[in-house]
Amino acid sequence: MKKTLLQISFAILTGAATLAGYKLFFEKPEVRIIREEGYSGVVRPASAAPEDGDFIAAAEITLPSVVHVKTSATIRGRQLSPFEELFFGRSQMPDRIQQGTGSGVIVTKNGYIVTNNHVIANADEITVVLHDNRELSARVVGTDPATDIALLKVDADNLSFIKFGNSDELRVGQWVLAVGNPFNLTGTVTAGIVSAKGRSINIIADKFPIEAFIQTDAAVNPGNSGGALVNTRGELVGINTAISSTRGSFEGYSFAVPSNIVKKVMEDLIEYGNVQRAFLGVSIADLSPALARELNIKQTKGVYINEVNENSAAEAAGIKKGDIVIAMDGREISKVSELQELIGRKRPGDEVVVTVLRDDKRRDFKVKLRNIHGNTKIVKKEDLALENILGAKLENISNEDKRRFNIPHGVKVVSTQPGGKFRKIGVPDGFIITSANNRPVRSVEEFNSMLQGLKSGEGVLIQGVRPDGRPDYFGFGWN
Repeated sequence: MKKTLLQISFAILTGAATLAGYKLFFEKPEVRIIREEGYSGVVRPASAAPEDGDFIAAAEITLPSVVHVKTSATIRGRQLSPFEELFFGRSQMPDRIQQGTGSGVIVTKNGYIVTNNHVIANADEITVVLHDNRELSARVVGTDPATDIALLKVDADNLSFIKFGNSDELRVGQWVLAVGNPFNLTGTVTAGIVSAKGRSINIIADKFPIEAFIQTDAAVNPGNSGGALVNTRGELVGINTAISSTRGSFEGYSFAVPSNIVKKVMEDLIEYGNVQRAFLGVSIADLSPALARELNIKQTKGVYINEVNENSAAEAAGIKKGDIVIAMDGREISKVSELQELIGRKRPGDEVVVTVLRDDKRRDFKVKLRNIHGNTKIVKKEDLALENILGAKLENISNEDKRRFNIPHGVKVVSTQPGGKFRKIGVPDGFIITSANNRPVRSVEEFNSMLQGLKSGEGVLIQGVRPDGRPDYFGFGWN
């Protein structure tokens, strides 16, 4: 049932091609989310207003580094039904081209550009327009749907670029400037203050989203997505990503990905070709007053651990179900989004100190973070080639799946891709591989190792259980 007469609707802030795929609907007052950016600290006290010269200097520093991103995508015509053919006189609708626009930020002099993933998603061609009106073709270096960040590259040198600021230094009430191309109005600058930090607004459609947005009241609109949020020193403190709106345009609040997350994603994409994601290996929830009452505990701020995954970094460190995370590396943690942001900046193998409350006592645990496969290996782009060959995304099964299907181990086929080997032989999404060629499959790494040891032309028989629990098997040739 609807709890109110209005509905919260979340919509992405780019044009045409990318707008439709980002609408999400919730049962509350209607609020539309459209992706914009964040901001960093200032030198003066947060209560002091900057002089006009601070705004002017920051704008002059930033404008040459912000680009207009233009995209085009071919929408394939669908096959018409016999009934529709009577009206249209043909069997298929023609292909059509959709255009999209957004913003981007030059972050190196040799042409690396940061923008939002939703700005360039599904684009066939990407063009960036520089501040001096030059148009350059751009290629995608890599994307990170979990943070909605993408990295582009243009063939140019000696470009004006922006310096990264430290988004951790931001304070609520500090002044920031948003620079982008709203409504195709290139080189637009607006100002506002930081309204809040660590906002989670549930707009990133990824299994492991990282949402810790900087909320500001700087005016942003469709087209600002991927643009710069800077402090009064002209340092990049965020990438404008979304707005809160009931009409699709700015009505008071905008949201930005913090620069410290953006910088880590950019560095990973350049160095490894894909983002290195670290995990604690826990199921967590905000410790709200209601949850505290239910659990009969006094603490009302922090992150409650519902479950500790087997073979996880948390389990190895000694963290247990029921612990309450209150700090990491000495930084206070009061909600899930804050913990996710800090973990999101780390790589597998990094060590952190997690402070928890257990039986009302503080305890510190030194944790060596792991990747999704349960080890500390850095996964380079070429290492993902196997999943590309199979045309499937794989992950180790959870404790819940082990209990549900009464199996000791396995690898879940999270999704299959059109044209991929698994899709062709009928492997369903959610299928759990328990053995391959009569050898137990305990992890993705073990499965990969087994396949890589095969010679071209050898057969592979995988056995396991379907999502409904029925046992099944599939065979394919290795090449």
